[in-house]
Amino acid sequence: MTKPLIELCVEGIDGFLAAQEAGADRVELCASLMEGGLTPSLATIRAAVKAARIPVHVIIRPRGGDFLYSDTEFETMVEDIRALKSEGVSGVVIGCLTPDGRIDEERTRALVEAARPMSVTCHRAFDMTADVGEALEALIRCGIDRVLTSGQRDTAVEGIAILKTAVEQAAGRIVIMGCGALDAGNIRKVRDEAGLAEMHFAALTTVPSGMVFRNPHVGMGGTEKDREYELTLTDRDAVRAIIAAAKS
Repeated sequence: MTKPLIELCVEGIDGFLAAQEAGADRVELCASLMEGGLTPSLATIRAAVKAARIPVHVIIRPRGGDFLYSDTEFETMVEDIRALKSEGVSGVVIGCLTPDGRIDEERTRALVEAARPMSVTCHRAFDMTADVGEALEALIRCGIDRVLTSGQRDTAVEGIAILKTAVEQAAGRIVIMGCGALDAGNIRKVRDEAGLAEMHFAALTTVPSGMVFRNPHVGMGGTEKDREYELTLTDRDAVRAIIAAAKS
């Protein structure tokens, strides 16, 4: 089987540099992976593009939570995409749903139109749709290049059957990029059984903060107080091991 393209999901410039050094073929650049990934700052995007030897795709997601956006939120998504066209970004990652769990085709087409000639990926909003087959056809109609999915399950291993069916339905019209708790022990199984040409994961590790003084009386943003003194980083060694397993 042809070796799959490996995309790393990373947070911030340090995560990007770690993924690139460890051998990623492409990166999805985000902020706030604790919320599933939000649009990073323009300065972070510029720093990544400046350092990049691989394609940089940027998530366009103005907030956490669902994928049902207000008119004003959607306007910011369009403007973010337009702003990135002159920044050397290779692609954007989007997703908009209707209240009944379908792909919002009107908004998706508008985002694709705003993005061209950049590549466009639909993120795991796809996994929140009511009908996988219908959603896939909607994305194809909208001109999406690839869709990121765990097969509508928490993990790719659980979603293998749906991933395989999606690859067969796509029939080369759109790329199915598999994700969902992939590691060195399962990525080859998912690759082979689903027939995936592209795979995506985040190899994260949590390390203690370097802060010596720690205020025990306050936590930011409703998080556990201990979380204020932890950092979540991309683990270079884990990335190398998973990539080696995927391409073996």
